[in-house]
Amino acid sequence: MFSNLFTPQAVEEALLILKTQIPLAIWETVYVTVLSTAFAIVLGLPLGVLLVVGEKNGVLPLPKGLMHALGVVINLLRSIPFLILMIMVFPLTRLIVGTTVGTVASIVPLVIAAFPFVARLVESSLREVNPNIIEAAQSMGATPLQIICKVMIPESIPSLISNATIAITTILGYSAMSGIIGGGGLGKIAINYGYYRYKFLVMLIAVILLILLVQIFQSVGTRIAVKSDKRLK
Repeated sequence: MFSNLFTPQAVEEALLILKTQIPLAIWETVYVTVLSTAFAIVLGLPLGVLLVVGEKNGVLPLPKGLMHALGVVINLLRSIPFLILMIMVFPLTRLIVGTTVGTVASIVPLVIAAFPFVARLVESSLREVNPNIIEAAQSMGATPLQIICKVMIPESIPSLISNATIAITTILGYSAMSGIIGGGGLGKIAINYGYYRYKFLVMLIAVILLILLVQIFQSVGTRIAVKSDKRLK
């Protein structure tokens, strides 16, 4: 494997792929990751809020059976390995997108895999809010919706941003795995060339680019989280 990694032919093939296919693969990876994260947040944020406010001592108590069912569904979806989940949701993917192969089709399983994870991250962020602040808002007559929108979420913004960064880097890793079933991006390049055609230098380049994307997302997310933290001002 490593003995033929930097042969002239391997380098020439890698440079050709780098010029012709890598730019599009990077764009597809970023596009799928950002869009999947956005949809996962849209679904996961309300669920995470419900997990906290719907408790017995929460600001908006919900029936115990409903809360238990919600927790079971979230834990169930989180426990399914992503590769198996992608195959299981083929019918749903085909129903929504019209196909189970391609860059756009990979968004559906990515969202389904990510939104329970996002819900748990949101739950952990909201639990960090000082209970005294919530009690003060309740004593002033604030409604549950006002407490959620004007107290709990604003107070947990830095933690939410940090956890969103964790989510987007996790989804980036999932998007690379989607290349196994025909998803686009750097994962497809790594699998099609590095695994099926034994062009390991191409696979190495794809992996390095994925690492760089993770570092970029992590650095940007950390910087935004720090700037939004009122305690540091």
